[in-house]
Amino acid sequence: MLSGTVKTFSLHVRCRYGDHDDWITLQSRVESLEQLLAAPFGFECPTHGAQLEFPLEGVEKQSSASRVSGLVLTNPESKTTQKGSPLFSPGKSAKPRRSSERKAFCVPIIVYGWSKSFGTFHENTTTLMFNASGALVRLVTPVEIGENLFIVNKFTKDELEVRVVFKDFHHNGGFDVGLAFAKPASNFWRKTRCGMRAPQTLRVIVRGKDRNGNPFRQSSYTMDISEDGARLDNVAYLTSPGQVIEVKRRWHGKARFRVAWIGQLGTSESNQIGICTMDSGKLPWRIKFVTPPLPKSPKKS
Repeated sequence: MLSGTVKTFSLHVRCRYGDHDDWITLQSRVESLEQLLAAPFGFECPTHGAQLEFPLEGVEKQSSASRVSGLVLTNPESKTTQKGSPLFSPGKSAKPRRSSERKAFCVPIIVYGWSKSFGTFHENTTTLMFNASGALVRLVTPVEIGENLFIVNKFTKDELEVRVVFKDFHHNGGFDVGLAFAKPASNFWRKTRCGMRAPQTLRVIVRGKDRNGNPFRQSSYTMDISEDGARLDNVAYLTSPGQVIEVKRRWHGKARFRVAWIGQLGTSESNQIGICTMDSGKLPWRIKFVTPPLPKSPKKS
């Protein structure tokens, strides 16, 4: 029986002070190149010692190993441990795949989901670094490599699924965690929304299940709406992002939404929730955007 295919990669890393570049080799990896580029790796800088940085670029090497029935057959003539090996320096014909530039900015986010060692959780944190492939964040929750979670950009309320590709203990407690998108999402880290939101107050009925699994039904009001979601006020039964609810507006139909974020108690967003549609094109409201009047041109004297 054939087992999973393993791959070999070369990753280009650079000291954070810019004094040393190197290529490191990763063998017998099952991750994709995109996932590896979204995680930091350790290497040695002759000047500044041990470093932990994101790769600048990477390339998949042609493997000389074949995995059959759990046995790895390796070509003895291939040399992968010497500095002069092609694995450390991509061949001229190989075109490396470059990850987008890493930015050491703090973007407020919510990470939520289910962890095998902890259960259901949602945690407010900020990014340490990010790019189009994912981010490095610090979490208190003990997530595990390979787990699928959700991340919410608190600036835009946008939400994406991510995969844990890196985890390391932090000396001050918690974990440094690398999160990778399924595919590059360069617009996720913007600070403004793609679609416009219209401030409209509409009475709606919210149905769902509380933390104990009991069904609830309550009235609420929209604060603003868009073509992919809304912000609701006075919703008290929901306790964590990721829950699926039904929002109904009398005479205008209903639709399913996923809770993207929940306002924290003691803040201006207390008792508010952000929701994203799960039924594209089926919304219980119509968007009415008010176009600001054009400025009048000055009269010629």
